[in-house]
Amino acid sequence: MNSVVTLAQALGVAYASGLNLYATVAVLGLATRFGWVDGLPSSLGALGSTWVIGVAVVLYVIDFMATLVPGIASAWETVHSLVRPPAAAALAAATAWHGDPFFVLFAAMLGAVLGVTTHTTKLGLRYAVDASPEPITNAATNVAELGLVATLMITVWHHPFIALGLALVVLAALIVIVRLIWRTLRRVFTGHWMPARGFMQEPRASSQAITPPDE
Repeated sequence: MNSVVTLAQALGVAYASGLNLYATVAVLGLATRFGWVDGLPSSLGALGSTWVIGVAVVLYVIDFMATLVPGIASAWETVHSLVRPPAAAALAAATAWHGDPFFVLFAAMLGAVLGVTTHTTKLGLRYAVDASPEPITNAATNVAELGLVATLMITVWHHPFIALGLALVVLAALIVIVRLIWRTLRRVFTGHWMPARGFMQEPRASSQAITPPDE
């Protein structure tokens, strides 16, 4: 049972890392420093270091600001395709480090898969959001992402199965939403999208023909 709990916690960390590595490290570090979570593996104890927290917070602020700028946001997220999935696998392995080698490898592999899934889903959503020329939607997306990461990183150590289960439901919903958004955008760009009934309808012709006046 302890191994299953550890695996759920490792996958929770990998999930959050796939969304935002810097926020995950910062929240875990602050949670360790202020005692918001109990039972954090000793292999993750270094996250509570002042230097680690400080660097993570600075990088998160840079990440937040970069993703407010249309164009730069998409490029920033694309570059992080090389960072987040490996980091998710590494943090999942560190969470399960006290287990046997096979279990650690298994946790790392599942963590990598989950990290890739969450990152690619976020990447698709970011591309769609970045199509808008204003920073409000990007900022709202960043705040929602931080809330999800912080909530998961605190609750997964108290209620691992519930936290991971709800996070997976959110991920499934995001995948559906991203697919719908891109399908709609593709139809708009190819000229196949029509407004909802009642908008921009053609004027209706009169049912009775209008006869010209007698000359």
